[in-house]
Amino acid sequence: MKNRLEVVISVLKKIDILTKVVDCGVVAVVRADSKEEAAKISEACVKGGIQGIEVTFTVQGADEVIKELATLYQENPDVVIGAGTVLDAATARIAILAGAQFVVSPAFDEATATLCNLYQVPYMPGCMTLTEMKRALEAGVDIVKLFPGSAFGPDFVKAVKAPLPQINIMPTGGVDLENVDKWIKNGCVAVGVGGNLVAPAKTGEYEKITEYAEQYIQKVQAARGK
Repeated sequence: MKNRLEVVISVLKKIDILTKVVDCGVVAVVRADSKEEAAKISEACVKGGIQGIEVTFTVQGADEVIKELATLYQENPDVVIGAGTVLDAATARIAILAGAQFVVSPAFDEATATLCNLYQVPYMPGCMTLTEMKRALEAGVDIVKLFPGSAFGPDFVKAVKAPLPQINIMPTGGVDLENVDKWIKNGCVAVGVGGNLVAPAKTGEYEKITEYAEQYIQKVQAARGK
């Protein structure tokens, strides 16, 4: 009975994380030149209403940033902290042990999918083709990251969902304030936003990041008819 209960709790926890990402509709892809900058960018995004934060492993000390943010927002159940640019299972495990609640990769990796399934942590791999997406679904992936989104554009999503209506897609790369509504209306469950959102950090204008975050949230909600 105890084991069954543990399984249910584990599954529900995973569903809860996915639900929060989808409800918000925007994941901030945080790339920075330092741990301090990454933390400030993340806090500015959360302040603007973005509840999904993806700290990429291109940031030096990314696992330390993830651990810091996970501790900072443990009292805020709406915010979920994830790891991005995770290229292999070893990095995924480091991220998860640091407190990452979801893992994002630029490409699908079967070993990483297996590890994330072991820990019941959502894995969102980057895919471009239907073959890659099919492999990801077979490996238990819940959300496929369409990457780079700029290579195809929003209309590609409708084409994919014709043969794969069950797939959940989150584009990253090529998403901006001008087209975010099109991605959502064409069937994406969420979008990943990086450079267009966090660029003001280079000049220390974190309040602008908050403003942009608010605009992204408003556009996503409007596209959903809310």
